[in-house]
Amino acid sequence: MPSYATFCRAAATLVAVAFSLFHVYIQLAGPPEPLIFRSTHLLFALVLVFLLHPGAFARADRAPGPLDLAWLAAGIACAGYVLLNHDYLIFRFALVDDIRPADWVFGTLLTLVVLEGTRRVIGWALPVTALAFMAYALVFTSVTPQTLIDQIFLTTEGIFGMTLSVSATFVVIFVLFGSFMERSGTGQLFMDFSLAITGRSAGGPGKVAVISSSLFGTISGSAVANVMVDGPITIPLMKRTGFRPAFAAAVEAVASTGGQIMPPVMGAAAFVMAEFLAVSYLQVTLWALIPALLYYVACFAAVHFEARSHGLQPLPESEIPQLGTVMRERGHLFIPMLVVIAGLGLGYSATLCALVGAATCLPVALLRRATREPIGRSAVWDALADGARNSVSVAMACACAGIVLGVITLTGSGIAFTAVIIELARNSLILALLLTMVAGIILGMGMPTTPAYIIMVALLVPALIKLGVVAPAAHMFAFYFAILSAITPPVALAVYAAAGLAKADLWPAGLAAVRVGAAGFIVPFMFVYQPGLLMIGSWTEIAVAAGTGTLGILFLAATLHGHLRHALAMWERAVLLAAALLLIDPNWLTDLIGAAIGGGIWLRQRLATRTAPA
Repeated sequence: MPSYATFCRAAATLVAVAFSLFHVYIQLAGPPEPLIFRSTHLLFALVLVFLLHPGAFARADRAPGPLDLAWLAAGIACAGYVLLNHDYLIFRFALVDDIRPADWVFGTLLTLVVLEGTRRVIGWALPVTALAFMAYALVFTSVTPQTLIDQIFLTTEGIFGMTLSVSATFVVIFVLFGSFMERSGTGQLFMDFSLAITGRSAGGPGKVAVISSSLFGTISGSAVANVMVDGPITIPLMKRTGFRPAFAAAVEAVASTGGQIMPPVMGAAAFVMAEFLAVSYLQVTLWALIPALLYYVACFAAVHFEARSHGLQPLPESEIPQLGTVMRERGHLFIPMLVVIAGLGLGYSATLCALVGAATCLPVALLRRATREPIGRSAVWDALADGARNSVSVAMACACAGIVLGVITLTGSGIAFTAVIIELARNSLILALLLTMVAGIILGMGMPTTPAYIIMVALLVPALIKLGVVAPAAHMFAFYFAILSAITPPVALAVYAAAGLAKADLWPAGLAAVRVGAAGFIVPFMFVYQPGLLMIGSWTEIAVAAGTGTLGILFLAATLHGHLRHALAMWERAVLLAAALLLIDPNWLTDLIGAAIGGGIWLRQRLATRTAPA
């Protein structure tokens, strides 16, 4: 007879598969009324949270204990109350009609369940933030407990708000797409493809990490998950060919973090951005494309200059696969990604494209023997279960972020905060940008990208727009810095994961990550002042912005790593830094001066190499 723990694991798997199938059905049949859809989505997520993440009083075998089951029952009861009382909830006058005793009970209980569930999957930061906002509303404003419960529980402006809608509508399907790609063996394709392209160049393993992590990041959406999948292969390769452990960890962390900004499949917050700005997901990917490429060009250049400065050698030829062989044996695994890109380009919805892409993953893998053999009989079942499990943290974060947004909307604190930021900045855009950057990094240190971005949009982005920043640039600025906290000490989760794999000290790895990812901190300022980098403007403006931005990023990377064609003297580094900053400034005169100065340093080093004695 199976044990209790085995029964709980089997139950969690069944619920997870049902969760995924429910969302697949919704995509095919069309969504029900919003409150029904969102409460059902939350119901599945809550059940999985308390089955998969037992609390402090769990059994010794890590199976859910009585307290976990009590939380689970409370979550089911609260979501069930919403489903059973749907007509009452949609026909009542929100914030006008008195709430019933049952509303009090289930509203308070669901708020506590969401806070506890969020704490279990992503830690204390977001629940404490939500509690602080609720306390602010009750203590420092005229909001009453009845009004607060009404807003958070009985409307679609709180827990069941837009953020949970994004999780239910977009995130689950794209996470499923990633799970099916992983099961089809696409990760091995990414690794072999990267090795074949860059393995023969100086610092090849580091460049492999950059390319493979950018590719894997498009189907992962999580910096830490990307590190844990890619890092065990790339970090030992980097160390073996001479990279310092701290630098190897930094490269993997920075490259993995960029996956959330790399089209065609970005992090979950990109879908939230599309909802906030009322645009298609394809439009968001177009805005993100050039900045993401600049981010990875800088990371690639940092690896190259570091390798050249230390005289590192490429991998042995015997360890480098032939590109033709890789594409012949595994190249067909790119087809699902091409399906998604083509579908988006043809104007189909992002979720339909992801669903069709997921459906093609395993059939495509079965086309050739090399990719057919690893596919087990339970591949579809396992992919459905993994997709649901990986969606839970985003669902809970979105539900908890809904509490914060509900309070901000109810109290009008977003408007007040915007006024404070404008007053502190004293109408200085650069100061407002710096304040937003710091806030984004601090928020991102304690919570995932999606809720950090949501809170920034509510509190900080309106101030940037009031100071003249175009809305897409303001949102992308917040999005970037919510992400970059993953590589910013002292709390840099992607660096922690990579440093553990590299057996490196945290602070050296963190500082190296900031140096490798320096462009990530510069690029957002660039597209605020030059929206051409977001493909906003004429094609000439876009081309000039992309060209000068790329040159400036390359010169900045060379400066930070002290190497261009060969080692840079201190005065050369200072001059090259000035050239980089001039190119980053969006002005044709500064661009010309910067290009001339940087070109002069490059030419000087090239001539010095030619005249050096043999």
